[in-house]
Amino acid sequence: MSAPVLAPPKPLDPAKFRDPRVTAKGEARAVVALAALRTLWINTGTLCNITCRNCYIESSPKNDALAYLSAAEVADYLDEIAREALPVEEVGFTGGEPFLNRDLPAMLRDVLGRGHRALVLTNAMKPMRNHAGALLALRRDFGDRLTLRVSLDHHRAEVHDLERQEGSFEQALEGLAWLAHAGFRVHVAGRAGFAGRGEDAAAMRAGFARLFAARGIPIDAEDPVALMLFPEMDATADVPEITTACWGILGKSPESLMCASARMVVKRRGAARPAVLACTLLPYDPQFELGATLAEAARPVALNHPHCATFCVLGGAACSQ
Repeated sequence: MSAPVLAPPKPLDPAKFRDPRVTAKGEARAVVALAALRTLWINTGTLCNITCRNCYIESSPKNDALAYLSAAEVADYLDEIAREALPVEEVGFTGGEPFLNRDLPAMLRDVLGRGHRALVLTNAMKPMRNHAGALLALRRDFGDRLTLRVSLDHHRAEVHDLERQEGSFEQALEGLAWLAHAGFRVHVAGRAGFAGRGEDAAAMRAGFARLFAARGIPIDAEDPVALMLFPEMDATADVPEITTACWGILGKSPESLMCASARMVVKRRGAARPAVLACTLLPYDPQFELGATLAEAARPVALNHPHCATFCVLGGAACSQ
């Protein structure tokens, strides 16, 4: 039986997401205050070893719009956390492919040595394996305080490879298996949007469970943290704007959103110093650049982008553990 053919999404109403204060209907737009900084994200740079068809950050072997951050620049933010006694529990590393940044092992050691947890989002391909020795040393010294989340879009190679590149599924699985068998704490990030190919979330999880069992990878596919299925992000598709009334209607607290507890550090190509953004999902939208320091970036965030609705409020997703 073939998968159903899905109708294309309705295009985004151009009147929406124009004003950070009010919606197209004139209603008060929802705003999220930083309740407490629990997770600091570091974008190590947008360069990646592969080019995915629908990468939200447009990473590729040629895109250096976000430059490599250095270990010294990351240390400045860790110093601010310590100096201001900020309640940061976890520091996450994303890209691009973080392991292309040669300073990543030093950054991880600094983060872990200061008592924080560390999370790395990786495709687990050759750049990661090039750091095998440094990773094993980090595992030896810090154990399960280091987590690696491997991107595996689907449990079938032909679907995953269609998004990424031919052969990437097997390479990612080999890297994932190496991590698991070496004793690392490993999670997987899949794509819930592929459920549109005739699979619901339960079928997706069942497929991943079969894959993990066949490869001897000890990940519980029913655990929503160990296997995160992220919603698709299409900024051109029509979505509702989030108003202050939505919290009560949806039964959702603004403190459950990522921007209530997280910020991301980036360094733009040619910039003299890094900047702090409200969110991992919006690296190129200037309205979400909040300042150069964590203190400057502590101000509230207006939910003035389609991703705020699709991914965070309605999709219920969060990038941290």
